[in-house]
Amino acid sequence: MARAGKSIWPRLIAAVGMAVLAAPLAVAADDERAPSRGELLYATHCIACHDRELHWRDRRLVSDWRSLRAEVRRWQEMASLRWSDEEIEEVARFLQLRHYRQLTPE
Repeated sequence: MARAGKSIWPRLIAAVGMAVLAAPLAVAADDERAPSRGELLYATHCIACHDRELHWRDRRLVSDWRSLRAEVRRWQEMASLRWSDEEIEEVARFLQLRHYRQLTPE
């Protein structure tokens, strides 16, 4: 309760103002999330040749989750990367989230 003669409004306005000013900081923290392992593998080994346009071209080879994993496996073999099944899965999941949202992982 407000004391006699003192209004609560200045404190309320100050609190709301601080919350509004702090909100962009919280959003920025979310944007700076740590990249996934799949994203790191893709950025390190694939992005030089496989940019965004590859995933949106008319003749893309990926049509479902199985074909996405097969393409990741094929390209990592061509590059002699020796990724584990888990790493292939992680890169496929990254690509699904980034470029192939319509696909449902198995």
